[in-house]
Amino acid sequence: MYTPRAFVETDLAHLDTLLARDPFVTLVTSVEGVPFASHLPVLHAREGERVLIEGHWAKANPQVSHGGKALMIVHGPHAYVSPGWYPDKEAAARVPTWNYAVAHLTGTLETATDENVLASIVARLSTRHEAAVGSDWRYEHDRDDHRSQLRGIV
Repeated sequence: MYTPRAFVETDLAHLDTLLARDPFVTLVTSVEGVPFASHLPVLHAREGERVLIEGHWAKANPQVSHGGKALMIVHGPHAYVSPGWYPDKEAAARVPTWNYAVAHLTGTLETATDENVLASIVARLSTRHEAAVGSDWRYEHDRDDHRSQLRGIV
């Protein structure tokens, strides 16, 4: 991603804030030179400079079989900026632009099919997002109907 020097951000606390605000990402992989993208809700954790991103796909998603390196795009807030908003628009020859926050992360995909790992991810995703919408649904591992749904994800 091209990033003008004035806009580069290296403080990982800002990445934490971006992922906390916008945890719906685009995951890009490539197979035989052809890019493939999926959009996923994720959880993140950081220890020092190590960032762990967790989410899940539907088992039917072809990206499940992709391994190796991947690009994850975190889309933050964005908006059009009109040159008319600048008081010095004429003197400084201001032009329209787009203001945005985005992060591109690269890493290695690791898939999990273990029921306990998947249950943990689903439980934590639902806890995080249910609270955000004022609801109280939660994954219950003791319920057969909840546990059976795990067979459809990776």
